[in-house]
Amino acid sequence: MSVDTATVRRVARLARIAVTDEDVATMQGELNSILGFVEQLSEVDVSGVEPMTSVIPMEMKKRRDVVTDGHKADDIVANAPETDEHFFLVPKVVE
Repeated sequence: MSVDTATVRRVARLARIAVTDEDVATMQGELNSILGFVEQLSEVDVSGVEPMTSVIPMEMKKRRDVVTDGHKADDIVANAPETDEHFFLVPKVVE
């Protein structure tokens, strides 16, 4: 894949980078070399390689998945003006 000057100007505009006419040729060469490197990566055979999230094997810390009420009902309604058995009491608004 090759990047032309119009693409360089468009990328610079999208990135909000001010590019002079002299810089366009330099950026074009840099972008073409980056894309060339990415194309080299697609040639590598990774069919037997599993995806990984870290270079060292790690196991995530896990907690038991149990349903609880959080034991915070009293704390949640502590500042409410009126409550009834851990529920907020509000005035009726529907007529």
